[in-house]
Amino acid sequence: MAGFILASQSPRRLDLLAQIGFVPETIAPADIDETPFPQELPRPYAIRMAREKAQVVSNAHPGQIVLAGDTVVAAGRRILGKAETQSDARSMLTLLSGRRHRVISALAVLQGGTLRQRCVVSAVKFKRLSDEEIERYIASDEWQGKAGGYAIQGLAASFIPWMQGSYSAIVGLPLAEANALLRAAGAHP
Repeated sequence: MAGFILASQSPRRLDLLAQIGFVPETIAPADIDETPFPQELPRPYAIRMAREKAQVVSNAHPGQIVLAGDTVVAAGRRILGKAETQSDARSMLTLLSGRRHRVISALAVLQGGTLRQRCVVSAVKFKRLSDEEIERYIASDEWQGKAGGYAIQGLAASFIPWMQGSYSAIVGLPLAEANALLRAAGAHP
């Protein structure tokens, strides 16, 4: 049975992988510059981030199977990164309030010189949020480190009357695609 390295410190990705029976042998987060290039669009950015994370970890663990992912919230052409401050979260939630946005989840599995990639785009609609709802959500601290300033699997679920696509991808890892890529690389649950 071949194992793999997860190039992420996200507990959500670890939990999602466990749902389909995959447990990484090693967790090795990739330390890369996640700054978007000027004019870089959300989908190419997510794909580039997943690929770069996989490459950095693969360089440190030659020959091993490495799984890396990146999830981006996009409002139009705008990339909403991970909320680091209350102000970040407030502005992101205000921007997303009452509108649809995309959640782009890219995966890269790298083993030796073989790169396998997938990108899943889902759509999410937020209801119109009151200032009170935004402030209550910010007080929960659930937004911290989350792309777009929210977590669909938590309190923010009450903000979302509609979504289309992969729920697991919105949480942070498209499971059907991860399963296919890992198996193609020789990893098994």
